[in-house]
Amino acid sequence: MPADPFTLADSRVRVHQVLDAKDNLIWVLEDPQSGTAAAVDGPSASNVQAFVEAHDLRLTTIFNTHTHPDHIGINRGYERRGQLSSMTVIGAASRADDIPGLTRAVKEGDEVGFGDATFEIIETPGHIDGHICFAGHGVVFCGDTMFAGGCGYLFDGPASAMKHSLSKLAALPAPTRVCCAHEYTQDNLRFAWLVEPDSEALAARIRDVWKIRAEGGCTVPSNIGLERATNPFLRWHAPTLRRRVCERMGLLDDATEEEVFAATRALKDRKDHREITDEMLPLCGPSLA
Repeated sequence: MPADPFTLADSRVRVHQVLDAKDNLIWVLEDPQSGTAAAVDGPSASNVQAFVEAHDLRLTTIFNTHTHPDHIGINRGYERRGQLSSMTVIGAASRADDIPGLTRAVKEGDEVGFGDATFEIIETPGHIDGHICFAGHGVVFCGDTMFAGGCGYLFDGPASAMKHSLSKLAALPAPTRVCCAHEYTQDNLRFAWLVEPDSEALAARIRDVWKIRAEGGCTVPSNIGLERATNPFLRWHAPTLRRRVCERMGLLDDATEEEVFAATRALKDRKDHREITDEMLPLCGPSLA
């Protein structure tokens, strides 16, 4: 079940969540005045097209955060339909040759708009070279850089690049909605509990997330304040996390923040956290709600 829609730009733009594939989250922006829509990424065109047709909208714009197939599949889908050439397609200038139908190549600090909403481009390499995010009006569409409770794999890396990218997003105002591209929250928080099991904020978030998922809901968007408090990939400074990551990964106590971050990502890649069963999680007690 998708999350409830919300509004931007003094309610002049609506943001909807469309589910696709196994766990992809596509964000569809609606301009009610013109009856047009924009989509942020997507593995295919089919679910977005079904959504816009059901809501009597016309898709005019695609925002691409990066070039993995489950993010530019929507471009290829509309290309096959013969509709892509009439759309505005916005993506990273550094990956211009890899984005089907690109019409607007952007870089750090550029601004792009849809309806009455304007978004600033934040370059966030680490998951993949050329990854960008779109931030504005109290929301960030962050693709696979930051997830609810986690971050993307380091396909291109290095770890220092991803840490810097996440630091940029963490510097956004605390209420900023984190609109990532996948529902991975339970797995991410299971790992977070492995490395910071004394965090009351994390325990409360786990209870909230497990309840939402048990009811068939989506846990995204989160917000930057919650991510700062509970996302292990923003918490390289936390004493418990540092100690537990260093112990498991063989780092010295005086490891740098960059080393701790890199080791944290490597530890999650090992998937030790999947040995933590629900019975081992703090599922009883107060929540954040």
